[in-house]
Amino acid sequence: MVSFIRKLDEVTGVAGDVERIRGCYKTRVSKIRGTLREADDYIDEFIMKVYVQTEQDQKESTAEFGSEIEIIKSRVSEIMNRKPQLGFSPNLEDIKKLLRSKFDEETPLVSCMLSYMNLTYDLKLSLLFCCAFRRVYRKTKGDLVRVLVAAGLTQEKSGELMEDKAQENIERLVDLGMLEEEVSAWDCFSVPSPYYEFSLSVMKAEDFFISTANSDSIIPPTARHVSILEAANTITGMNSLLHSLFVSAKDGLSEASSDCLRNVLHNAKLLRVLNLENTKLKNLPDEIGQLLNLKYLGVTHSKLNELPESISNLRNLQTLDISWSGCEFELSNGVLNLAQLRHLKMFRPMNDGEVRVPQGISRLRNLQTLEGIYAGGGIAEELGIMTQLRSLEVRRVSEDHADELYFSVMKLTRLQNLSLLVERERESYDPSSSLEYENSILPCLESFSPPPLLQTLELKRRLIEMPLWLGL
Repeated sequence: MVSFIRKLDEVTGVAGDVERIRGCYKTRVSKIRGTLREADDYIDEFIMKVYVQTEQDQKESTAEFGSEIEIIKSRVSEIMNRKPQLGFSPNLEDIKKLLRSKFDEETPLVSCMLSYMNLTYDLKLSLLFCCAFRRVYRKTKGDLVRVLVAAGLTQEKSGELMEDKAQENIERLVDLGMLEEEVSAWDCFSVPSPYYEFSLSVMKAEDFFISTANSDSIIPPTARHVSILEAANTITGMNSLLHSLFVSAKDGLSEASSDCLRNVLHNAKLLRVLNLENTKLKNLPDEIGQLLNLKYLGVTHSKLNELPESISNLRNLQTLDISWSGCEFELSNGVLNLAQLRHLKMFRPMNDGEVRVPQGISRLRNLQTLEGIYAGGGIAEELGIMTQLRSLEVRRVSEDHADELYFSVMKLTRLQNLSLLVERERESYDPSSSLEYENSILPCLESFSPPPLLQTLELKRRLIEMPLWLGL
């Protein structure tokens, strides 16, 4: 759908929020965007409808769907061919000249406005999505990329990954100074002032809404992307048009929050992105399984020890991030049904942070990111089948499965990032020693050879000696 709107910008000479300045095109552009968003919702509703239908009903629904899409295309063409009834139609360059003539270009607000107007539509939305996260919980480039992909801001093309295109968008925003890397956290980014403040001022036009503890909490009925920062107690009601929901709590949500979240999930059937930070929820409601369009699910800094069985219904899920879960968290068998899963991030604040996964994890053939996994119990052998992996983090590596793990990793020809954390030796741990993990030694790496595309290798804890292939 973003590609449709980008075409609209090219055809009409309108970019992002410029149509609000150019009053002569406002109605025309708004109608087209409204029609395209209506089509977007219709597609999502169609997916949910056929999911529970018989084969015969699916055929009838598909025919009806095709007819409706043709009607929508005709409506768009009619609006596109309708000429504005105005004698003067300033283009984007005219607006820029006007701004420069009336204001000092070095003024932060004007500078932000000019930079924003130069962005393509997908870059504008990318910037707004980057504003949705609470700054306390810094987001890596990979985190931002996964959200942009799930939100549909990139289209997959033959021979290309959506993640690569989204990363290009992130890097473009960094080059323009609209995103900056945090000094105290490597590879973490945030939207700096004054771009953050300017982005807040244009959000309403793109159906975004951000609420903080000190701001108006009434969510507009047309909001499609909502971010609630520093939520004090609970989650307020949402409309059925919701596509993205970001919730971050200052000190966790109240006991009543589960009921509130259940109501939100029951109504927001079109939800694609759901990110819950520091909510400290003990359970996810079963209603999560009704979100058939969900592509991104992040539940970080929670008290979850398991996921509901209904998680297996999320056949379109691309990212599952359950970092900093409950101490006893284990991955359930239902996750093995998530055939479209591309990114799985896990960590629990116990032992070495490892998370045990069920046998058959290799069924997730589309996985590109796998973090926090424990490779014992036969899992190490399965990793060798997961040839789409580009980033792998294995925790609590020990002698009993190291050889199998090394052998499997060498088969991962697309792997770019590898992190291995050795099991901590607790019995011989000496708290008085200056070397906290002096007895936690990584099993011999001489039998290991890095995959051809490997860019980063992180070996945590101790090595007896450097392997020869490191070339040191």
